Amino acid sequence: MMNHILLIAAREFRQIAATRSFWITLLILPLAFAIGPIASRFLDKSDTQRVMLIDRSGGGTTAQAIADRIELDEQRRVLTQFSRYVESNRLDAADPAAPWARHDRWYSDADVAAFVAAGGVEGAMARIRAKGGEVPAFDAPDPLYTIVPVPAAVAAAPPELVGPALDPLLRPAAGSGEKALDYALYIPADFGRSPEVKLWANGAPSSSFVTMVQGLLAQELKVRYLQANGVAAPVAAASTRIAPAIAVVVPPRGSGRERVLIRSILPLACAYILLMSLVLSGSWMLQGSVEERSNKLIETVLACVSPNELMYGKLIGTVGIGLSMVATWAACGIVAAFATHGAIAEMIRPALEPVSSFGAIATILYFFVAGYIVVAMIFLVIGAVSDSMRDAQGYLTPVLMVIMIPVTVLVQAVLRGATGPAVELLTWIPIWTPFAVLARLGTGMPLWQVWAAGAITAAFIVVEVILLGRIFRASLLASGGRPKLAALVGLMRRQG
Repeated sequence: MMNHILLIAAREFRQIAATRSFWITLLILPLAFAIGPIASRFLDKSDTQRVMLIDRSGGGTTAQAIADRIELDEQRRVLTQFSRYVESNRLDAADPAAPWARHDRWYSDADVAAFVAAGGVEGAMARIRAKGGEVPAFDAPDPLYTIVPVPAAVAAAPPELVGPALDPLLRPAAGSGEKALDYALYIPADFGRSPEVKLWANGAPSSSFVTMVQGLLAQELKVRYLQANGVAAPVAAASTRIAPAIAVVVPPRGSGRERVLIRSILPLACAYILLMSLVLSGSWMLQGSVEERSNKLIETVLACVSPNELMYGKLIGTVGIGLSMVATWAACGIVAAFATHGAIAEMIRPALEPVSSFGAIATILYFFVAGYIVVAMIFLVIGAVSDSMRDAQGYLTPVLMVIMIPVTVLVQAVLRGATGPAVELLTWIPIWTPFAVLARLGTGMPLWQVWAAGAITAAFIVVEVILLGRIFRASLLASGGRPKLAALVGLMRRQG
């Protein structure tokens, strides 16, 4: 009997694997991993915004203060990104006292200043390379803002004509090849006596940019106000440096909300891949079964094997197809995580760590295979009771809706951190249990619930195979159109 089952499974596997759509589907993800980093270099458009500072208040100190703040915030972004690069590649030992070797923190202005004083990224990379060994390249983020010089025509324009002079820079003529100016900040000569400044923006201005500029200009107004009321210039300037020393405490990387997201990447991906591969392999198996019935090949097959052997063989073959697809995609994901660098690797590599234990891997594999069997068995029976693909679609569409809609809602709820009654309920309804457990693994699902869900799923598979197996055996040689629901229930009650 086992030889016959394996023979049917191998035949089913070869039949699906020989289709062109199988190979196209199988290669989509590997091609995405391979082409994505290359394509991003050609398709990525820099988000750097061009800023012009027109300071007529005397000395240019106000514009310089804004430019210094933009540069400081930009270096903070670089330091944060570089710290994640160091942590992901385990390069902390190169200089444990450096700001970039101390993770899980908000980098203060002092931290950023120390980073810049030590040579920034170039200085840090030099210390890392001095330790020896191969060091992956670091891709610094594009700057948010860049300061552009003030053209002579704008610098010489009287106050009332500054706007018209800026207009061709903010909205250059089509086809001119000129990059549009995003912001132009005009600080008039009477700034301090009057708080009014002008900001021209090429579109809706960023709230963060406006807030930053407003804060710096407010400090400058304070200094000028104090000086105008007899306060010495050094004292007035020092007043802008008076600020609360806020010690920002952040949770360690991989904890809190970030912990849930990182730990959930792989389980949620498994739930989505399970759903996607089930739809694909199930449809291929369904099409093959319908063709066998319509071409009267099923009679020839049943002359050599029993109905049970045919059912189990098709089920194993379909599961094998699905698992081969998943194994290929998983291998490509691991290669992308450890053999490449960049955004994909930075996302996948930390997501693999929380599920690297044997128990986590065994749990994912168990519920993945169990979910495959649960749904593949339904597809198998649909193929047995359908004389044409039109009949099969009549069953398949509502089945897919019943499975996919709750799973989509479940995944979105888990991403939001929701663990309400609806999520718990889906965990204990066997047809959705594998998807629910996979989606919830990253949120710290209690161990007893994992064991209980596994037992319920196993019991459901046994009952499902018995009841749907009766429909499968009774429908193999039947004809006459799609049976009604009452007839299917009657077939489940029959023995043998």
